[in-house]
Amino acid sequence: MIQQLVMYEEELHQINSICETLHRDSNAKAVLVIDKNGQAMASAGDVQELDVTSLSSLTAGNVAATGGIASLLAEKEFAGQFLEGEKVSYHVSIVGQRVILVVLFDGRSSLGLVRLRVRKAANELVGVLEIMVKKSQSGSGQQSVFSEITDDDIDNLFND
Repeated sequence: MIQQLVMYEEELHQINSICETLHRDSNAKAVLVIDKNGQAMASAGDVQELDVTSLSSLTAGNVAATGGIASLLAEKEFAGQFLEGEKVSYHVSIVGQRVILVVLFDGRSSLGLVRLRVRKAANELVGVLEIMVKKSQSGSGQQSVFSEITDDDIDNLFND
């Protein structure tokens, strides 16, 4: 089982920076970093017009379904997916064991450019994720925002 990660401000800033760079360098419409549970972690580009919550959830479900297909075909997993639409194309990469990187792009970019830039961004994300894992395992870094909430606080919240 994969240990739950704690997201610290420094790593969130680094992930956002990776998204911004990938967005710019690939000439993409939008970039999303999603955890495998379907929660959006970071984004860049034209995301205000997107239903990021639904897209994140559906993408995670799609990755899980594709993992099932990979298993049936005796593959470990398929590291990437590409869907081409009339207006927008959708490129998905699995980064490490925890994160999904989504790039939405149109005719201003190309699949080749996106793949090239995703490779670099994925390597950078792996480095940030490794730091997060180490911090989560050691308990170092700043405290989680939930660390100051007690069981009494939760009881009071729901029993009033």
